[in-house]
Amino acid sequence: MPDLPIGTITYMFTDVEGSTLLWQQHPDEMRAVMARHDSLLTSAVEANDGTVVRPRGEGDSIFAVFLRATDAVGAACAAQQFIFRETWPKDIAINVRMALHTGESELREHDYYGTTVNRCARLRAIAHGGQVLVSQATAQLVQDMLPEGVFLRDMGSHRLKDLQRPEQVFQLIHPELPADFPDLKSLDAHPHNLPVQLTSFIGREEEIDEVNGLLTNARLVTLLGAGGSGKTRLAQEIGASVIEDYPDGVWFIGLAALSDPNMLRPHVADTFNVGEDALYGFLQGKSILLIIDNCEHLVVGAASLVHWLLACPGVTVIATTREVLNLVGERTYQVPPLPIPAQAAVQEIMAGCPSVDLFIERAQAASPAFEMTASNAVSVNQIVRRLDGIPLAIELAASRVKLLQPAEIASRLDESFKLLTGGPVDALPHHQTLER
Repeated sequence: MPDLPIGTITYMFTDVEGSTLLWQQHPDEMRAVMARHDSLLTSAVEANDGTVVRPRGEGDSIFAVFLRATDAVGAACAAQQFIFRETWPKDIAINVRMALHTGESELREHDYYGTTVNRCARLRAIAHGGQVLVSQATAQLVQDMLPEGVFLRDMGSHRLKDLQRPEQVFQLIHPELPADFPDLKSLDAHPHNLPVQLTSFIGREEEIDEVNGLLTNARLVTLLGAGGSGKTRLAQEIGASVIEDYPDGVWFIGLAALSDPNMLRPHVADTFNVGEDALYGFLQGKSILLIIDNCEHLVVGAASLVHWLLACPGVTVIATTREVLNLVGERTYQVPPLPIPAQAAVQEIMAGCPSVDLFIERAQAASPAFEMTASNAVSVNQIVRRLDGIPLAIELAASRVKLLQPAEIASRLDESFKLLTGGPVDALPHHQTLER
């Protein structure tokens, strides 16, 4: 296994567009196609002094790193040319989207973690097959050293899923490759009111895929789970992941601040700046996803509201609640806790476990100098296991590293979670504390 570079490096993320459908339609041929894909991209990376870290996602993607941003550009150009020139089997002409971003991240157990890696992955997500997108950080490093005939096209500023700061995006243009693509698939390209997320989203890839599968055959999917299980954030991430499927947008409607069921319809109408009497007509003919969040304290009224909304044939609803709505056609999904490490897991095995990664990232947000080490790994293990992988509980515990060592946090956790109070002052009240 090659040594991986540290410090300021350039990351390349790739992904085969539409590969899931190709695997379903051509399972036998796709094995050979993806083997050839891996060979071509690995050759392009290594010929430009890069290192393949490991495949990512569903096995249809490559993650590579480079000490020099110019080498990453060379690898991306070469890889796209290889793919473009290759003779593929009939009906399986694959298209690969790519993204380049430069910065620092944390290297743990032969893999990279942190916001820099997340930004590159989110940049890749808005690209089209055959397109290479470049972040502003990378563009500034390479703009005066591009190969002959290659240039960067400014695509404007775009908001990326999960990231607070928008990204100035550039497209790498090569004279021998396609240059014209549809609009980038960023959140800015679609109507929505999804909140800007101030923290990264960790894990839950399987949950997003499973709920997206339910949405293909149902117009009402209810996410069930205890308080702090992450229903709200998961619903928002699902909404962002399917935003292209709803031409009239994805709209988040939180009910936590309401106490009167008679205010539910006016509250929805306010979301769209229309009167209550005009709401039904406004929704008619629209293809739209509504996320109705925190239904449990008004479950009867919320169920009535959702039933009324679904009378509009183009409306789809994701509801989050602790109780089912008991509506015809409702599909329910129990939101599981985050996976936790085995009790005897050592530090090396714990790295990459979603509950541990969540604790580390939130702890570093509270105290940037925090690191999981051999001396505190056992305590981190105890914390996430004691908290049963519940995201909110882990986040609240991690915020205590400003004042306490992990061993102290672990020792002070009791059956009532009394330690886990006093979350961020701008959080909703039910997200400031977690007690059993």
